[in-house]
Amino acid sequence: MKKIHIIGLGLLGGSFALALKQAKPDIKFTGFDANPKNQEDAQILGIIDEAKEEPDADTDVIILATPANTLSGLLIKYLDQVGPNTLIIDFGSTKENLCKAVTEHPKRAQYLAGHPIAGTEYSGPKAAKADLLDKKVFIICEMELTDVHLKGMAYDILEALNMKLRFMDAEEHDRHLAFVSHLSHVSSFMLGKTVLDKMEDEKNIFDMAGSGFASTVRLAKSSPAMWAPIMEENKKNMLEALSLYISNLSKFRDKIIAEDYESLASEMQKINKIGDILDLGK
Repeated sequence: MKKIHIIGLGLLGGSFALALKQAKPDIKFTGFDANPKNQEDAQILGIIDEAKEEPDADTDVIILATPANTLSGLLIKYLDQVGPNTLIIDFGSTKENLCKAVTEHPKRAQYLAGHPIAGTEYSGPKAAKADLLDKKVFIICEMELTDVHLKGMAYDILEALNMKLRFMDAEEHDRHLAFVSHLSHVSSFMLGKTVLDKMEDEKNIFDMAGSGFASTVRLAKSSPAMWAPIMEENKKNMLEALSLYISNLSKFRDKIIAEDYESLASEMQKINKIGDILDLGK
């Protein structure tokens, strides 16, 4: 493996390149970003060795790290044009629509549907970190549909990045991510909106904001250019997650209205177990 081309030189694409450059310094990285400033920054920061819109014919791996609603078009475009020895991997947060889009493609075996479970609330190449992916989970969907030899190249990369592999089908992936990732971003954005709306009346509200508010609203700093497309691509599961979340909020409010604080405390006590599930105490 000698050459990797990255399309989308932001947080994930940039962090991937920085980490793999450390592990495999002989690989040449080319790349492209629709934002000229991102592309310029990626070169200055050493994320890519050369900027170019199209990958060279001898490129071993093409990484797609662009917003979720752009991935289908890009995937089909590059599958149409690559030679038989090139593997395409995407880093998208949604998988069902993407996998369906190439089900019948004659080069489907040259695509690996991936999702690194890593990120921060920041975006762009300047947010990229060489250790972002270290020990993080990398989900692969429809593993059996990727060519075994090309898949071996992907495993070599992921092992070099010290990532932990998980396998699931695309529909299951999107359903789970709607609850454990996508919903938390919506919740954070809406908490931020609620406080901003209140601030119009009470200018000093942020003087009373403590660490609990800061940690809960942290994700509201995330890029709308990335997260609005995720809501678009995962609409069905997001609506289910939001409906359940809104129902639980309404029930919580109803207990306060009814002054049923004993039941409220009991409910929160049951929810405390999520700390044990996520190992939050360590």
